[in-house]
Amino acid sequence: MERVTIIPAENAFNSWIDPKYIPEGNDKYSLRNTQAKEPEGGWRHLTQNEMATLIRNNNMATDWNSILVGNSFNPDVIRDNVFVGYIRMGNMSNDVLQYHDLRLPVGISKSYIHSCDLGDNVAIHNVRYLSHYIIGDKCMLFNIDEMACTDHSKFGNGIIKEGEPESVRVYLEIMNETGCRQVCPFDGMIAADAYLWGKYIDDTPLQQRLKELTQARYDSRRGYYGTVGERCVIKNSSIIKDVKIGDCCYIKGASKIKNVTINSSDKEPTQIGENVIMVNGIVGFGCNIFYSTTSIRFILGSNSKLKYGARLINSFLGDNSTISCCEVLNNLIFPAHEQHHNNSFLIASLIMGQSNIAAGATLGSNHNSRTPDGEIVAGRGFWPGLCCSVKHSCKFASFTLLAKADYNYEMNIPLPFALISNNYQNDSLDITPAFWWQYDMYALQRNTWKFNNRDSRVRKLQNIEFDTFAPDSMEEVIAAMKLLEVQTAKAWLHKNGDFEEKSYQELRSIGHKLLNGSQEDVDCLEVLGEGMEHSKRKVRILKVWSAYHAYADMIVNYAITNALAYLDRNPEATLASITEKFESERRRVWINFGGQLMCEQDVDQLRKDITDGVLASWDEIHNRYNEIWKRYPEDKLRHAYLSMRFVFQAERIGHEEWQKALKREIEILRFIETQVTVSRAKDYTNPFRQATFRNEDEMNAAYGPLEDNSFIKKVSKETPEKISKIEALLAGN
Repeated sequence: MERVTIIPAENAFNSWIDPKYIPEGNDKYSLRNTQAKEPEGGWRHLTQNEMATLIRNNNMATDWNSILVGNSFNPDVIRDNVFVGYIRMGNMSNDVLQYHDLRLPVGISKSYIHSCDLGDNVAIHNVRYLSHYIIGDKCMLFNIDEMACTDHSKFGNGIIKEGEPESVRVYLEIMNETGCRQVCPFDGMIAADAYLWGKYIDDTPLQQRLKELTQARYDSRRGYYGTVGERCVIKNSSIIKDVKIGDCCYIKGASKIKNVTINSSDKEPTQIGENVIMVNGIVGFGCNIFYSTTSIRFILGSNSKLKYGARLINSFLGDNSTISCCEVLNNLIFPAHEQHHNNSFLIASLIMGQSNIAAGATLGSNHNSRTPDGEIVAGRGFWPGLCCSVKHSCKFASFTLLAKADYNYEMNIPLPFALISNNYQNDSLDITPAFWWQYDMYALQRNTWKFNNRDSRVRKLQNIEFDTFAPDSMEEVIAAMKLLEVQTAKAWLHKNGDFEEKSYQELRSIGHKLLNGSQEDVDCLEVLGEGMEHSKRKVRILKVWSAYHAYADMIVNYAITNALAYLDRNPEATLASITEKFESERRRVWINFGGQLMCEQDVDQLRKDITDGVLASWDEIHNRYNEIWKRYPEDKLRHAYLSMRFVFQAERIGHEEWQKALKREIEILRFIETQVTVSRAKDYTNPFRQATFRNEDEMNAAYGPLEDNSFIKKVSKETPEKISKIEALLAGN
């Protein structure tokens, strides 16, 4: 147990760094000098008159000769302070700094300052202990209990300093409670990095190399000061220790911030509010963290929010996300995540973005084994409904909806855009594939627009695919169509008493014929989802015929949308040139890499190049991400084109197939336009929704008239334009 001890006064003022950690030829201020900015005209010693004024203003110093100032230093604005150690103060005016309603005169008063550099025109008042910090120009520090930096500060990065044991290294234990997927956080780490590190834990050389790259990213020497950027405001806060703060950051009423980097800038300021506790983490640019939140061992992506008592522990939260009022433990969460209800709980999960966790959801709170070692993996667009309880271990395809229920068994749902529900009457798990397309087109089409519209990041370090229809989701659609063929064939054979064993291809052939035939012949079958739930009850796949055709329409829409975009970017190109350019084997494994989609071959090459030393830093790894992203539009078009070959069962998309696809896309666009309005109109025509209003005028005042809906207007405007382009292509071919 550590106890209060007595040490010689000179040790308190002069022994911040153990001399054995100071390289030969350096002193304890060498690193500080590389961080600090000199005022215009440089530093100078106090004049006798300035020293006399400071003493007259009730200031004390351990050594007045250890205080340096700028040429325009004004001692009149320095009052009632204690200066300890080597202090440098910039130029001071008689002006007043203002931020919102807070107005403070330039100068320093009633503060205890130990070995700090204070920038030009700062306002530092009632800071009870300020130690080993470099404060930028025009900063306002007011009513702070303790603000200090140790010689071994790491500012939230998962590194160790000279002389430190490995045991002090900070890890994030993401995706699993046992720590088997632990990663070392670092400033600039994006969701792709966390996924690369946390997912491929069986690749031991990769794991070792990533740890080495992280350690090498930072100087392991001791003696770096804490920094506060220019024009920051920190007020009414208790403990700020070992924290690096960017420009224009606003901190008010924080309880404790320790071992953290807070990124902030003029264009993307970060704000931290009342009763916040943050320990061992990284905060991205443009974040808002308010109202009694707690973050321990964390990374918070740019343009994200923590509010209203949220707990974020051992987790990575991607860009453009919001977490409020809930508990989030041991997770890797990709960008555009929403979880803003008081009683939701998420643990040991990989959530791949564009997700929304509803009130009462407890995801992973129960364990089905003797140790807490389960995980949940959810593709993009995961949306569990109110009061869902989901056990480990589960895996969900993209854009899965979970209806309100207690799901007592592990699940593996490979059908994208599906609604999952418990049928208590029949004691079955019911799955409706392609539910979004068939019953909520408004939400489906709005998704892409919504997430792009909300992306206000200035520094877009993490590349993000926001399109709902993309290689990952469409590859799942293709796999789902094959699965529906097989399961439909089995259901038909069972109904007809044919129990002779069939090969996979034979089953697909039978199912393909049935699903492209009469709907009545399929609707009367009981199609079961084998291996989708770890239970003895039935898993029923509903409305299979409709889902199968909806999936096909999605692929056609995906392919033609990307083809039209390509033709817009390349006016000299034609549909025939697309066929020639992209004729190849379809890449069938696409990986959501923190929001950026990569094919498996690119990921494998990336891992190899890191292990082999071809990529020798995290910056070079990020450059590789960007190289892959630059060619992604063509990779995406190639996949879209080749996916359309699957729908038409064609070896090649020739003139006839293009004509057929374009005509079908016109029908699909008209269907989308109609269904966007129809699905949104349900909110207006539902008699139970109408029941809460006195009349239609009150309802329109609450919801806004349906005809004024901005997204419906957008779709109505764009649909004829898209159809005109397609008709021009048809006429030209």
